Amino acid sequence: MPQPDLVIFDCDGVLVDSEIIAARVEAELLTSAGFEISADEISETYAGLTFKDIMLRLEEKSHIPFQASLIDRAEELVDRKLRSDVRIIDGAREAVAAVTAPRAVCSNSRTERVEFMLEKVRLLPFFAGRIFSGLDIPSKKTKPAPDVFLYAAEKLGANPKNTFVIEDSVHGIAGARAAGMRVIGFTGAGHSYPGHADALTEAGAETVIRRWAELNSTIAALSQWSEDA
Repeated sequence: MPQPDLVIFDCDGVLVDSEIIAARVEAELLTSAGFEISADEISETYAGLTFKDIMLRLEEKSHIPFQASLIDRAEELVDRKLRSDVRIIDGAREAVAAVTAPRAVCSNSRTERVEFMLEKVRLLPFFAGRIFSGLDIPSKKTKPAPDVFLYAAEKLGANPKNTFVIEDSVHGIAGARAAGMRVIGFTGAGHSYPGHADALTEAGAETVIRRWAELNSTIAALSQWSEDA
């Protein structure tokens, strides 16, 4: 069976159930700042983006100027909440351990945040030295730009065309597809919503899984054929 060069996992909403935690904090801050928005709307429309990018999109949409200090406040509050409440997504540890190809994490969260979350849920040893944040790479371009995926592949000697990415957001999928990688959508986290799987498929996921138990068989099946064939 063909072996992928690399299997890349997003972190938030894929390995740890953190998207819904961050969305609740961010919704409260944005509503207090004058733009009423729910955690569900953030999860459905803006999952996978940095809070800064969410703010910029909402400013353009609403013409409400947000204070830059809101970004630091959000980071502080989300970090605090994640340290106490973040949990692993059921089945993630077993699925990650069963992957025999090289593994990596590509995230829009700060490297420090990714590391403390993975350490808390005992996943860090699987990814030590292979964690890449769009905020910390040379270009500083976060998803949906492809930069973090391409940077990881370059550093780890992987061919993007033989790299699989597991993503829970349309923005993450857009970035992985722009990098020329193969994408599996994931809808098993607490922020999943009706139509989530359809949205991921429309964004470019080759297939979508809801349970981690499906991962290895899915990679094996997709590895048998090439999109270029």
